[in-house]
Amino acid sequence: MRVQLFLTCLGENFFSSTLQDLVRVLERIGVDVAMPEGQTCCGQPFYNSGFQSQAIAPARNFLRVFAPTDGYIVAPSGSCVDFVRHHLPELFQDPREHSIAQEIAARTYEFSEFLVRVLNVRDVGATFPHKVTYHASCHALRGLGLREESKELLRAVKGLELVPLNEEETCCGFGGVFSVIYPEVSASMMHAKIANIQASGADYVVMGDPGCLMNIAGGLHKIGSPIRALHTIQVLAANGGAQ
Repeated sequence: MRVQLFLTCLGENFFSSTLQDLVRVLERIGVDVAMPEGQTCCGQPFYNSGFQSQAIAPARNFLRVFAPTDGYIVAPSGSCVDFVRHHLPELFQDPREHSIAQEIAARTYEFSEFLVRVLNVRDVGATFPHKVTYHASCHALRGLGLREESKELLRAVKGLELVPLNEEETCCGFGGVFSVIYPEVSASMMHAKIANIQASGADYVVMGDPGCLMNIAGGLHKIGSPIRALHTIQVLAANGGAQ
């Protein structure tokens, strides 16, 4: 099987090593990965800010890049996948573009969703002997309905102890442009999330969205916490050492 890698903006610009880990995990279980050239933003930030007309140009480029490809499209972000699957087609009134967008949306998957729901894989051969807690990213949870997939993958990691996180499904306060428009509210939500992470007793907190990862990692760093934030993909790529 060959899949197409949807880089996402935050993935490409801030978490390139996580993208490499994504490829490493898929290749480990026998999936070939292609990376279509010419990828830019899919248009989600404009759309979420209420500027739908400005979202059309980057969304149209997204169609241009992925329309010629075959097979599943896999991304390390529930937020970006939720946009492509549920909102990308509605940007296009032209029947041809709308149809292309629907076809692309139907084969676009978040990473944990692809492993568990498409490939029916939980154990990817990872070893991570640490105490871990899990934060549920909003778009993956509420937009894609992914509640257990990442945790199923984590429970299959050799040596990993998954400990509960109080208010696991509560937003961390990032929300993309929300954190810029409402910084005080965002900071309050982030502080509450950090307090729960500290109380969990975990060595690592993991999540499936680069936006949440950036926000929570920054919050932990700001208070000097020894707890490290990782993308779920980083844990699944691990072979026994600390990340």
